[in-house]
Amino acid sequence: MTTYSITDARKGLSRLIDRALAGETVTISRHGRALAELRPIAMSDHKASQASYAWLKARRLRRRGVDLTSVELLDQLYDGR
Repeated sequence: MTTYSITDARKGLSRLIDRALAGETVTISRHGRALAELRPIAMSDHKASQASYAWLKARRLRRRGVDLTSVELLDQLYDGR
């Protein structure tokens, strides 16, 4: 684990990201106190987020439509129908 100041991290963020992707845990500090860590996202988290997205998309596609445009809906609201 290596530690970099915020200033150093700003100057070389892409280099630090490359180090994190290579498996190194990169710590960013301010005044010697650790504030953040850079590390790659675990593939299991990525797969879980893809599964969640697929579930949400399927749910959205199963929903019944209103069959009205927003303009028609507002017209009905203001006309008192």
